[in-house]
Amino acid sequence: MSSFSLNVPKSLSASMLPGVLLFMLATLIASAQVEKAHVIRIDASRPVSEPIKAHYNLGSAVSPDGHKLGLNSRYLTRDGEPWLPVMGEFHYSRYPRAQWEEELLKMKSAGVNIVATYVIWIHHEEIEGQFDWGGQRDLRAFALLCAKHGLLLEPRIGPWAHAEARNGGLPDWVVKRGPTRINNPIYLAEAGRWYAEIGRQLKGLMWKEGGPVVAIQLENEYSARGPGAGEEHILTLKQMAIEAGLDVPYYFVTGWDNAVVPEPAVIPIYGGGYPDAPWDRSITKLPPSEVYAFRFQSRVSANMGAIGAVGETEVHQSLPAEVPYLTAEIGGGIEDTYHRRPVIQPDDIGAMFPVMLGSGVNLYGTYMFHGGENPEGKLTTLEESQATGYPNDLPIKSYDFQAPLGAYGQERTSLGKMKVYQYFLNSFGGLLAPMSVHAPEQQPQNPADMTVPRVSVRSSGERGFLFCNNYVRNYSMPEWPAAQFEVRLPSGVLRVPREPITIPSGAYFIWPFNLKMGDAELLYSTSQLFTRLDDRTASIYYFAAVRGIVPEFAFMAAGLQVRTSSGDVHTENGVTYVSGIEPGVDSSIDLMTKEGTRTHIVILSADEAEHAWRVRLDEDERLLITDADLVVGSDRALRLLSREHNNFSFVLTPPPANAPEANVPLRVVAASARSIRFSGAVPERNPMAKVQQLRQAGEVPLVRVGPSSGKINGVAQAPIESDLAQAGDWSISIPADALNGISELILNIRYTGDVARLYTGDKLLDDDFFNGLDWNVGLQRFLDAKQAATLKLRILPLRQDAPVYFEMPHKAGFDATGQAARVESIRLVPVYELSLYSSAHADHAPAGSPAQPSANSSHAFQ
Repeated sequence: MSSFSLNVPKSLSASMLPGVLLFMLATLIASAQVEKAHVIRIDASRPVSEPIKAHYNLGSAVSPDGHKLGLNSRYLTRDGEPWLPVMGEFHYSRYPRAQWEEELLKMKSAGVNIVATYVIWIHHEEIEGQFDWGGQRDLRAFALLCAKHGLLLEPRIGPWAHAEARNGGLPDWVVKRGPTRINNPIYLAEAGRWYAEIGRQLKGLMWKEGGPVVAIQLENEYSARGPGAGEEHILTLKQMAIEAGLDVPYYFVTGWDNAVVPEPAVIPIYGGGYPDAPWDRSITKLPPSEVYAFRFQSRVSANMGAIGAVGETEVHQSLPAEVPYLTAEIGGGIEDTYHRRPVIQPDDIGAMFPVMLGSGVNLYGTYMFHGGENPEGKLTTLEESQATGYPNDLPIKSYDFQAPLGAYGQERTSLGKMKVYQYFLNSFGGLLAPMSVHAPEQQPQNPADMTVPRVSVRSSGERGFLFCNNYVRNYSMPEWPAAQFEVRLPSGVLRVPREPITIPSGAYFIWPFNLKMGDAELLYSTSQLFTRLDDRTASIYYFAAVRGIVPEFAFMAAGLQVRTSSGDVHTENGVTYVSGIEPGVDSSIDLMTKEGTRTHIVILSADEAEHAWRVRLDEDERLLITDADLVVGSDRALRLLSREHNNFSFVLTPPPANAPEANVPLRVVAASARSIRFSGAVPERNPMAKVQQLRQAGEVPLVRVGPSSGKINGVAQAPIESDLAQAGDWSISIPADALNGISELILNIRYTGDVARLYTGDKLLDDDFFNGLDWNVGLQRFLDAKQAATLKLRILPLRQDAPVYFEMPHKAGFDATGQAARVESIRLVPVYELSLYSSAHADHAPAGSPAQPSANSSHAFQ
């Protein structure tokens, strides 16, 4: 702490001395407080630099109706305007075809613009010459559904995909025929035939033909060098794709793992990283992941010696100035491996958004956005395994990935966390895309350094966004008391907020500064900018309060009238501050400028924002807030889905002129000028399963460990088929009427064991590597609604000495033999459905809805 002396002039009279001393004492205290304050400085004052021409040869980029896609060195463009899309991965061949449309609509409702999907070769030609594009393998039907609902499509066509598939997706017969992933003539001939098949499936569906296919990814995680490999191979694959009719604006290759990126033929698309690394050979908690640290020097890691980043930071250092920072694999969860079974928390996923966007990302790509399960193999099971020469053992069927949309379409809490940022990008991505990244004055030394706040700024001139992440998975970041951001802009220093605040441990956010809101100007906000709606009288800006931080808004005061629903309004030095406002759907800041334009601001609570959906009713767009899952139908019908609870509650804001129609009577619970809350109940169902234990589990031998290679240790191997002789068996009888009156039936299994499998007869339906969580299986796809069914559950015991990493919320509880194989409970959980329709569209209820709209529901306001 610096020294401070009190020098009292001799000329002061004795009567003046006490007041002066008090003033100087106050100055001393203020000085000490400033010293103790955590001022976070970011210099964003450098002149705005315009993007240059991208170092990439664009493919056919104009649609038949004249819409043009493009890019420059900094961002993608659509019709010449900055474009920052949201991309989500969903594997059509890992999901039932009958449910594709509903799941694509969920993705669109959550803010996804582009669907990425692997086209996995072994799923389509497991037997040489016998292509299978039927059922859930029908790529064309999937692409047409994307087109129907305005979703763009990026097929990732391999030939090698990885995707945790057998042989990385290459059919066994291709692997046996000779060297792969190089310009081996035999391999190229087969790969060319594969591309030609994809081209036939997607014929007429390229962007230039009015279709949804805007990008193609060639190969994956490719780093080979040498004769016939490297750039030569990627260039060959691109030419083969074009010859197959796959002529698109953007050709991508993955930009990590010492990638091969032949310029200017392809664009590197990066992996943001994952919250954990189940492929890691260790069975202990990993060090802090680099995915929670900003990347200011490299696009493949935070340039901080992160796991898996060794040697990668030197690759393509010239590229950041020449092509935009685009991503394909920012983890939406993780697929557990046999030897490593992390449990992903919602904030593990949400906290990546400020980090990646604050690092300059201009295409946010989540892998996986939607989980699934491997299709049936004709000759083999189709999962990655050590038995096929790959480093990990994966479940035979499950590819749930702990994704925001799970293997049975369930909407997880992480989806709400992601939606807050995806809606932000949908509304304001075009504003963010051209902005440059500015690092703070002080940065962490490495991902484990938690002594320095993690922040970034993206700006263009005076306007921009401040990014902060104070969350690291499995580690506790400190809170930052008396924190204040000091952003140096071309015109001077902007301090956010006016007075220092405490940044809580675990907080993460994006705050705007100098944001134009119609004719008003927001100097800054300490709430997350969420989305914008335009009604017939004014623009409505929705913000989300950050947990633990009191909302404060600062506006340029000149010619501005400000009214608020709560809090304090104070004008000082040409700035009007609104502080202490209570977050909630009925909160409001109403702005009127001297030009007479009106702007409304609503500050939702963090929980409300995470449960809010943009919907359209009676031709107007509004937010629907509900704890239930939501599906927006192709005819604008809304389906609220609730697990276990038959009572529904939802809020509409702004309130509609007329109540929506529904399949049950709706009741108005509360109403205001800003919102209206409805409730409704559907008939209760209580389907019961009859459970009987058929066989006690035996004792399993020591877990086998795979071979070591050099300095790389082997890891635990998954049980083989013969090991199941020691499994405990249970029968689960499902009554014939179990699906009546409900949308889905979830089989909830709470158990302890090592590996669980669910069968009908001898057919494996699904499997699970135990990680301490309940196992939930959606039964609708497996049951005949008119017939009873009996399922068989098999649980292999977990050994106490198994060399496996767990993050279990509770102890497993082993018996005297050091093993555990038991069922705590098996329940049938109904998923109830409440259907809503605009009154103008009430006659267009979606097929399969439980009931027609209630004749009384239109009178719900009375």
